[in-house]
Amino acid sequence: MKYIAQVDGFTYEIEITPEGGITMDGEPVEADLIQVDPLGLFTLLKNHQSHELVVEEQQRGYRVTLGGNAFSVDVADERQLRMESSRADVSAGEGDQPINAPIPGLVVKILVQEGQVVASNDPLVILEAMKMENEIRAPREGVVQNISVEVGQSVEGNAQMMVLGPLEQEE
Repeated sequence: MKYIAQVDGFTYEIEITPEGGITMDGEPVEADLIQVDPLGLFTLLKNHQSHELVVEEQQRGYRVTLGGNAFSVDVADERQLRMESSRADVSAGEGDQPINAPIPGLVVKILVQEGQVVASNDPLVILEAMKMENEIRAPREGVVQNISVEVGQSVEGNAQMMVLGPLEQEE
């Protein structure tokens, strides 16, 4: 699994293989992270050197204190990056816009009804994938049309779930 870690503005690509091997920016790294106590104290063994660090979960990401220095850390895995990428790739233009499943999953909730007006970024559907619930949001304002999925239905990646039509123009 690949992860992208942003540490105080610097970006690192980390890959963990199914066998437990780790690479950072393509270079092999020997590392082991062990939680010492439930309050966020960890021991990191990296390339045969031991480090103590404190990890605090923040509203967005983590605050990691290492050697008296605090770092802001945000980590995203491949699935999260695909979700964000699919949201960014969607054109917010005029006309009908299909709302597609970014990944295969199970429709857990449909949060809108046909004919409902939604604003940009309003939640539309909850899709469960890999035991995680993913909120699919409106890429722009519009009117919900042609809901083609139902709760409990499995969908493939890129399957159309509904259409977002334009708002009616007043004359």
